[in-house]
Amino acid sequence: MSSTASNNSEATGLLPIAPFLRISDQGEAHLEGSRCKSCGAVFLGERATCSKCTTRDQMEAIELSNRGELYVYSIVFRSFPGVEVPYVSAVVDLEGGGTVKGTLLNVDPDPEKIRMGMPVEVIYRKAPRKDAEGNEYLTYYFQPRG
Repeated sequence: MSSTASNNSEATGLLPIAPFLRISDQGEAHLEGSRCKSCGAVFLGERATCSKCTTRDQMEAIELSNRGELYVYSIVFRSFPGVEVPYVSAVVDLEGGGTVKGTLLNVDPDPEKIRMGMPVEVIYRKAPRKDAEGNEYLTYYFQPRG
């Protein structure tokens, strides 16, 4: 499976892991957000009310950027059974607005190798496990941008 939204046509047939992860009929994935028509604030996912200006029913759905900066991270050493540790849990501020939590891949889980504000990109991959009914899911991760 390819790693970026601009080249991920193999996502067709997979279910999105979260309601804000959208997959087009052509299999192209992206994160969806809401932008306030009144103040311009951007948020992850669907909203009816703007958290910044409290305007109701002025939110429009938008495709969020696949580029951003690492805002904060935590190296996880203990997790659920079956989840490989350590891994880097990250919060990313996306270009153009929206903040997303996810896992940072392709970087050593070492504070010496990770820096706040580092440029990252969103990548899309098949989730490592199926659900109880055997369904497969598409999920998103972050990785450092070159």
